[in-house]
Amino acid sequence: MSEKSLFRLSQIIGDRHAKPPIPPIIPVCKTTWWAGVKSGIYPAPIKLSPRVTCWRASDIYALTQK
Repeated sequence: MSEKSLFRLSQIIGDRHAKPPIPPIIPVCKTTWWAGVKSGIYPAPIKLSPRVTCWRASDIYALTQK
C-alpha cells in the first residue's frame, strides 16, 4: 500500500451489506468511530469534498499496531 493511500469509513469499519462484504479493520460501529474521532482516540479525517471524508492508511495502520 502506498504512503498516500486513503481509506473511506466503510473500509475502516467494514460493510457487511456490500457485494462482496468488506471486512472491518477496526470493528466498531459508525457512531463509536465518530465519537472516537471527536475525543481524539481515532485519527482526524481528511475532507476531499463536502461529501467525501477519508483517513490516511498510515494513520489507520498505526492505530492497529497499538
